[in-house]
Amino acid sequence: MAKFAEADARMFRNVFVCRRCKTKRKAPVLSVLAGLIPCRNCGTRKLRVKRKK
Repeated sequence: MAKFAEADARMFRNVFVCRRCKTKRKAPVLSVLAGLIPCRNCGTRKLRVKRKK
């Protein structure tokens, strides 16, 4: 999707999407996997990685 690696890293690195309300959140990977990062909007801790189209 991106034309160069830096743009790809800005758009997709450490970006997660809430499974309930579809809000994007930027956070460290290990914190998300440990369940320490909640969604800003609804408060759930169910986050997934942003998909590359």
